[in-house]
Amino acid sequence: MWVFVFFDLPTDTKKDRHDYALFRKRLQKDGFTMLQYSIYIRHCNSSENADVHIKRVKNFLPPKGEVIIFTLTDKQFGMMELFRGAAIAQRPETPQQLELF
Repeated sequence: MWVFVFFDLPTDTKKDRHDYALFRKRLQKDGFTMLQYSIYIRHCNSSENADVHIKRVKNFLPPKGEVIIFTLTDKQFGMMELFRGAAIAQRPETPQQLELF
């Protein structure tokens, strides 16, 4: 399961820029990586684990701006096509899930 965080935060004032930077740092500290500017993703092993990280993001939402959080399954993520210029780009590799017997 993949958790996506999209955000559009103001950067007009010094406090806005501070809130923006703090939000990004907290996302990174929680294991999110940047897919594009203002789009961060994180892989989770289960929907319960994804809920934990979604709850964490909700706890440090900035006071201004817009934040969108949603999830995709590994299969849905695998069907995504990324383009850079005219060529298909390498997409992040889907982590292998461990099987316990």
